[in-house]
Amino acid sequence: MDLMAEKEPILSSFLYASILAHDCLEQALAFVLANRLQNPTLLATQLMDIFSNVMMHDRDIQRSIRLDVQAFIDRDPACLSYSSALLYLKGYHSLQSYRVAHALWKQGRNVLALALQSRISEVFGVDIHPAAKIGDGILLDHGTGVVIGETAVVGNRVSLMHGVTLGGTGKETGDRHPKVGDLALLGACVTILGNIKIGEGAMIAAGSLVLKHVPPQSMVAGTPAQVIGSIDEQDPSLTMNHDATKEFFKHLAVSFRDGRSK
Repeated sequence: MDLMAEKEPILSSFLYASILAHDCLEQALAFVLANRLQNPTLLATQLMDIFSNVMMHDRDIQRSIRLDVQAFIDRDPACLSYSSALLYLKGYHSLQSYRVAHALWKQGRNVLALALQSRISEVFGVDIHPAAKIGDGILLDHGTGVVIGETAVVGNRVSLMHGVTLGGTGKETGDRHPKVGDLALLGACVTILGNIKIGEGAMIAAGSLVLKHVPPQSMVAGTPAQVIGSIDEQDPSLTMNHDATKEFFKHLAVSFRDGRSK
């Protein structure tokens, strides 16, 4: 932090207030989130109290915020330090804000949880229902446009790119959203609809529309998505290898070109 402040003196007050003034990660994160989510009727001091109280007394959240920041360090080449994730990455910010809203939801404080959901959506462009269940070690890369519905479940060490939707299929109530297994990789602008299972270690190619169950360790692509192969590597969400479906899309491009030329 001192080196960062020396390089950019104009940020010294910001860096001190955000990190150096606090005794632990929970307090620093509460300060950062409160100041990002504040508005004229929901003050930063009020939000700081809410976030701090939840984080300091919930061991599950304490574990999650650390495993999540490690996921950003390990899988996002644009994340060069723990402090950059804490200070600047809205994917990380929106995920930790959701975790507080989820804790409030479990406490029966649904009105406050939904108010936080609304504010998170406004500020970060990420809409996660506070009742959704999300595991640890999650990478929410960029975050922009991510939508996760009320009964969705996301396992541990899953990577989600921007524009991912875990949605329902209409007006049905009850358990109506996708269940994503551990170590799955969901590419940019993937849409998964309905109460379907995405198997552990599956990879969904960018832009796919998934309407049926996906087997574990399988690769799917297309609209609607179809299984196009199996995953050689054990953990696609950790390797972040998006090239695996390249040959499939080349095949689609050739087929489309040939079809138009007839």
